[in-house]
Amino acid sequence: MDPVDAYLSELHDAHASGAVVPASAGDAALTALLALARDLALRAGEEHLAGRREHLEIESKSSPTDLVSQVDRRAEEAIVAGLASARPDDAILAEEGTLRAGSSGVRWIIDPLDGTTNYVYGYPASCVSIAVELDGELRIGVIHEPSTELTYEALAGRKAVCNGREIAVRRPSDLAQALVATGFSYDAGQRRRQGAAVAHVLPRVRDIRRAGSAALDLCLVAAGHVDAYYELDLNLWDYAAGAVIARAAGADVRTVPAAHGKGPAVVAAAPALMPALLALLTEAGVLT
Repeated sequence: MDPVDAYLSELHDAHASGAVVPASAGDAALTALLALARDLALRAGEEHLAGRREHLEIESKSSPTDLVSQVDRRAEEAIVAGLASARPDDAILAEEGTLRAGSSGVRWIIDPLDGTTNYVYGYPASCVSIAVELDGELRIGVIHEPSTELTYEALAGRKAVCNGREIAVRRPSDLAQALVATGFSYDAGQRRRQGAAVAHVLPRVRDIRRAGSAALDLCLVAAGHVDAYYELDLNLWDYAAGAVIARAAGADVRTVPAAHGKGPAVVAAAPALMPALLALLTEAGVLT
């Protein structure tokens, strides 16, 4: 039996009986899926690089500021084609429209080009983001940034790495000394509210950073390049892989009710900072 199928069968049996599967039981399966996710992310990254050498065909989606290009679509096609060959029974949820039901218990959550506006402008912060769910639990995250040749990856419950080197969150003792990343909605009215919230947060922290890619912001938390991150109006493909990586690096990552906008807010920080950060974001009108 395929090691992934064998592991999923073991998980199903354990869930049915209430037993606990040892952390090491799925090593072969998880390692195989991680290797595939990495390979697919690198393939999609080649599409990012190729797109730099051609004219971009740019369209808007939810608003005039929400952009998509042929590179987003080609990168998604490259990943989906690879999965059709290697894992045809797996489910897929991808930003540019690929939605496939599966029968294996594995689901791939894909953002083929996170940070499209950055990519269009040539601003160096865009990436491929791939997460893998097993039986509904996020277990694998891979984020590849082609312009810097950085690849972040993690298995849930294991260590996070960037280009093979272990990464870990910073552990500041005081929110006032924390460098905080955030992002903004494509909706103009929502951005107005978010701007007011940032004005409240900014005097209470070291400073604010806005890179324009939720996936990379979570990697920046994981690698200790910022201390905390929050953002509203995200889709699962924006943060799934980054959440796995940040948690593996020691961050507390939460989805919590937002005061406005769609869906929950995503908040990540060193565990010691999280209570004060949640309190500040609630006070600023970001969270309920």
